[in-house]
Amino acid sequence: MFKQSSFLILIFLVVITQLQAQTNQKVWTIAIHGGAGGTPSSLNPQKIAEYEKHLLEALEIGTKILSQGGRSLEAVEKVVVYLENCPLFNAGKGAVKNIDGVHELDAAIMDGSNLKAGAVAGLRDIKNPIMAARMVMDSTAHVLLIGEGASAFSKSMGLESVDNSYFSTKQREEQLNRIKESKESPNPGGTVGCVALDIYGNLSAATSTGGMSGKKWGRVGDVPVIGAGTYANNSTAAISGTGHGEYWIRRVVAYDISALMEYRGLSLVEASNEVIFNKISPMGGSGGGIIAVDGKGNIALVFNTAMMHRAWANSSGEVGVGLLKGEERIVKNGSL
Repeated sequence: MFKQSSFLILIFLVVITQLQAQTNQKVWTIAIHGGAGGTPSSLNPQKIAEYEKHLLEALEIGTKILSQGGRSLEAVEKVVVYLENCPLFNAGKGAVKNIDGVHELDAAIMDGSNLKAGAVAGLRDIKNPIMAARMVMDSTAHVLLIGEGASAFSKSMGLESVDNSYFSTKQREEQLNRIKESKESPNPGGTVGCVALDIYGNLSAATSTGGMSGKKWGRVGDVPVIGAGTYANNSTAAISGTGHGEYWIRRVVAYDISALMEYRGLSLVEASNEVIFNKISPMGGSGGGIIAVDGKGNIALVFNTAMMHRAWANSSGEVGVGLLKGEERIVKNGSL
């Protein structure tokens, strides 16, 4: 009896070891963006270095989670939290103001393994909107909560609240003044997002934004609209968008990319190029783009403007970053 039990235990250990080895061989991939649009002339070497530094620091958070066997949903949320806390981007701290001088924030997250999603819109006092979106997904029967209701729910779940002034920066104050003086047009740039594939084959996407500078109060863009600016489906891809939200909503950009892959058999890059260049660009939706990852670990970084702040990494050891079009820089190319 003892020998039989020992033999069964041995078989069990062998099976577990084989499963672990198979899991360790599976790929993971991650990509992030800090918004698209703007003019290259607005960047100097010091500014480029600053953006790249923060993009790579955010990327490292996700890379560490995925490389240690963490879930893609955790990775995308943690990365976006970092970007929300960085004043360089139009999300969380550093978000743009509406025409009345108030910050209204939107965010969304989606789990490709079960198509569950959570989103918030018009938040004014929750420090990290992406965490609120995750709470909506995990702790309610809903997908989207807005305004005061979203805020009250977030506080009831223990999320940190802040005064609206917390999100302000000198740059955003000056930007709103220029818009009011008709010296600058409203701009939707700076949205942040992250997409990831984990070693278990699960895809996730997360996006957060302050919206369009100088927007009318109550305006909601594409980010919290599932299928427009944020989407994830294990059978196709995880997508996070950045651009003029009204066009992204009308074209259901993120879902359209997924649908082209699922129903027409296009590759991730083919589907992304089709939507951004052949559908969005002709409508006038320039100055935007998407990041996406499919179930095989392929990455698409597609945009129709001169710049999109982006970075990526995978289990093969490649780490890259880029701001200007055609000027991606490989930071590392080997084992991580």
